[in-house]
Amino acid sequence: MLRITTQTKGGRRNLAVEGRLAGPWVAALEQCWRELRAAAPLEKLSVDLCGVSFIDAAGKVLLKEIHRQGGRLMAEGCLNQCIIKEIAAGDPEEQSNGRASGKHRAQILFYGFLFGTLLLPGGLRAQQATPGASSSNVSGGTLRLTLDQAVALALKQNPTAQIAVLTAAQSEQDRIAARSALLPQAQLDVTDVARRTNLQANFGRPFPGLAEHVGPFQVFTAGPSLGMPIFDLTLWRRYQAARDTAAASRAASLSTREQVILLVVSQYIGTLRATADVKASESRVALAQALYDQAGGLQKEGVGTGIDTLRANVELQNEKQRLILAQTSEQTSLFALSRLLNLDPRQPIELADALSFFDTPQADVTASIEQALAARPEWKSLESQIRAAQYQRKAAWDSRLPALRFDGNWAYQGISSTTGIPVYSYQASVRVPLFTGGRIHAEMVRANLEIQKIEQQKADLRNQIGFDVKTALLSLGSARNEVQVASLGVKLSEEEVSQARERFQAGVANNIEVISAQDALARANDNQIAALYRFNQARADLARATGQMEKLYAK
Repeated sequence: MLRITTQTKGGRRNLAVEGRLAGPWVAALEQCWRELRAAAPLEKLSVDLCGVSFIDAAGKVLLKEIHRQGGRLMAEGCLNQCIIKEIAAGDPEEQSNGRASGKHRAQILFYGFLFGTLLLPGGLRAQQATPGASSSNVSGGTLRLTLDQAVALALKQNPTAQIAVLTAAQSEQDRIAARSALLPQAQLDVTDVARRTNLQANFGRPFPGLAEHVGPFQVFTAGPSLGMPIFDLTLWRRYQAARDTAAASRAASLSTREQVILLVVSQYIGTLRATADVKASESRVALAQALYDQAGGLQKEGVGTGIDTLRANVELQNEKQRLILAQTSEQTSLFALSRLLNLDPRQPIELADALSFFDTPQADVTASIEQALAARPEWKSLESQIRAAQYQRKAAWDSRLPALRFDGNWAYQGISSTTGIPVYSYQASVRVPLFTGGRIHAEMVRANLEIQKIEQQKADLRNQIGFDVKTALLSLGSARNEVQVASLGVKLSEEEVSQARERFQAGVANNIEVISAQDALARANDNQIAALYRFNQARADLARATGQMEKLYAK
């Protein structure tokens, strides 16, 4: 989907482009550019790409041609700015003429947009464009979001998603710390000590003819020392446990990301439903107003009665009240979506998508459950936790085995820094535990209990996954049928209203039939909107149940 609007700002004609510049929309932009080029001088033409989310190869070719013809390209976001910079740098005419000043201007524009993007709250700037009217890039403009953009923004800014990423990063550092215990450890020591020793305190009695003390004398030492384990299965098992714990944390982070995506998609779909309710209410208010005017006109002509006009007025006021409630619900839902996206509370937003029907084939239950068990990050996290607990149990058992270690040091030692000689020492030590007070047994039992606990969680998750998949498939099939029935109901209700109006106009019946038909149309509209909402929500629930949430919605 691509939205192209024409703006005028500072005597310059501007094409504002929003959406995906790809496929057939490239030809649409080319047509708009040709029309704009024919109506205004080239030096006063520009193309604003601030709202473009994707540019394919054909779009890049078109932008290069626009730039070659003298059009000015503007963009926000590092990706679009890099594309524009590449277009400007690859212009053969510019290279042949050596336009150094033009390149400097392009660099200034690029870094100006980059720093502006970084400095604005939330890293976002929105543009509110009205065809044929002037527009300016201000942070207070309305931010139009597609579902894909909302999901991408949530993954970037939602605190829950970011905390999950940070938690996974912490586990990765724990793995690195556990690995370091297996590697050699070296350090440099430099000491300069002055000593004076009390002989009587050291030997417990004075020595006749000798002084009470020795010194002071100075000892200077400088040199490296090295230590490393040669054979220690406990350290190796602990590293393996830390490695699987990091893997479990990464899987838990992915699970949190999918949960955030589900929340955003559900809130976005719910907001679309509220918006559809507003539009349906507005159309019903317009219809009620027309029927009220019709009843009033017939009363003035002497054909209608006052009670008919009164009924029509009551129905009009009821529809206006429903419109107020629908508008309040829409704004509340937009506020909740903004909260999920962690946007500035002062930033107004609106949705670029609409509630629609995407036919999805009914999947097999068994195949969907198997797919979920293979893809759900929660399942992978529990499997990694079990492996980590098993390695912890092995580490506890291996601590009964002997451990071999090497330590050594080399130093330059003397009574001063200029009178020293090289000295060294090294040793190989074997540690054999004889009595640990039950610590090893307790660690093994604790690891076994942890494994049993995770196994119980895994069994519960397996049942939960099966329940989620079967429920989502059932809801999807039911919602698909609801959409078909509701669409037919709206069509029949519209025909009923039309026939009731004609009968009332002809004087065959009073407007009780019209009011009844209006109520039936209102119920049919509500049923259709609710069916579309349930269908889209069921698609999202099925994607979450099978572990395909990020693959389907985070494009």
